[in-house]
Amino acid sequence: MEENSMKRIRWMSILALSAVILVLGSGDVLGQKRRPVLKKKVTAKKVVPAVRLYAVTTGTLIRSRMDRTISSKTARVGDTFTVTVTEPVYSAGGVVVVPIGSTLLGRIDLVKPAANKGRPGEIDARFVQLRLPNGTKRAINGSLTELTGGTSVDNEGTASGNKMKNRKVIFIGGGGAGGAVLGAAIGGGKGALIGGILGAGGGYLGERLTKGPEAEVKSGTEFGVYLNQAISLPRFVEAPDGYL
Repeated sequence: MEENSMKRIRWMSILALSAVILVLGSGDVLGQKRRPVLKKKVTAKKVVPAVRLYAVTTGTLIRSRMDRTISSKTARVGDTFTVTVTEPVYSAGGVVVVPIGSTLLGRIDLVKPAANKGRPGEIDARFVQLRLPNGTKRAINGSLTELTGGTSVDNEGTASGNKMKNRKVIFIGGGGAGGAVLGAAIGGGKGALIGGILGAGGGYLGERLTKGPEAEVKSGTEFGVYLNQAISLPRFVEAPDGYL
């Protein structure tokens, strides 16, 4: 009898201990469920103010200077070269968007070396990119043109008279020292010379019995780049030191 009582007490103790463990375990689970869900902190996005752009109109003339010499004797189609802007370019509202010292990237589209019967060399080029001193770059569509003669330019650098229309301007060899002049191809054929002398001296470009002069455009030669399409740029601001 006493032994049965002891067994009963032992079983009751085991049951009581199990109940306590079960309650404590349930409490942990419940405690975990009651833990607050931490909400992800939402930070407000910084609003960047829109940069105001200014239009540089079609027909704008960019005055430029050759950075290195190119020649119809050695140049190849696809070769690139750079020219440096010598006068600031203004937007239609008078804001400086292209300062002195900017560069234009030119690409040679056609090369004809000088040939017999006095045929002079020719170089046809277009301009595809503008790079400002602060690192800003823009794709452009620009053509070679003269600085004097057929196009008048106002104080905002805009060409008037639309005399570039239907006219393709190229470098043509000329002068006893291999200088270059600007020539125009109108309606697909070569027209009369329209530019001032760009190289060393001017010469007679008629047919000769000997080989004609190469079109050599020397470093430092100045000419114009005519914008065939308008572009938009922000007001020019110098880049902070160390950013270029």
